[in-house]
Amino acid sequence: AAIFAIVIGGIYFGFFNPTPAAAIGVTLVLVFGLFRRRIGFAELKLTLYDTAATSGMIFLILLGAELLKIFMSRGGVPQAAAEMLATSGLSPMAILLLLLVALIALGCLMDSLSMILLAIPFFWPVISALEFGMPTEDLKVWFGILALVVVELGLITPPVGMNVFVINSLAPDVPMRDTFIGVMPFFFAELFRVALLVAFPALSLWLPALLTG
Repeated sequence: AAIFAIVIGGIYFGFFNPTPAAAIGVTLVLVFGLFRRRIGFAELKLTLYDTAATSGMIFLILLGAELLKIFMSRGGVPQAAAEMLATSGLSPMAILLLLLVALIALGCLMDSLSMILLAIPFFWPVISALEFGMPTEDLKVWFGILALVVVELGLITPPVGMNVFVINSLAPDVPMRDTFIGVMPFFFAELFRVALLVAFPALSLWLPALLTG
């Protein structure tokens, strides 16, 4: 609890940014583990190996996403998509819903980090070109929260939801059909949350406004 308070409190009170906060959090956890004799050399070595593997994977994803983004940007794909949707005659809210459905579909097939890195550079120009009656900074926060929620929703969406396969692998005796049935209450609860966030943007904006005000 103390480590959580130091890390999150330090971010919100402006003592450090999220990246230094992560380093501070790891250091505090290491000190805590050494003090409680729960971390030894073997555990630390394994942790460093896992961190190196995860970091390498993330940087490869970032590299691939950046190359694809540059290629698409030079080809004018985001700009063309934004212009096409802006002149389609659809309302901004209808276009937003189409993009959210696309994010859910992509979330079924890809992990969340890869999907966000690949999709957001193309979706944001479309959203920013539309009129939602709010400042650009508020629009960024609102759309960012919506994107994160629907991406995670995609991970439990039938018939492909990746997280459902992960869950099912932990219980190999349970049929996949039963696993999907088991996540349906969470699926519909997430849909309801998305509907609330779309209908009432203030739900996404009041806390950032409170912390920055």
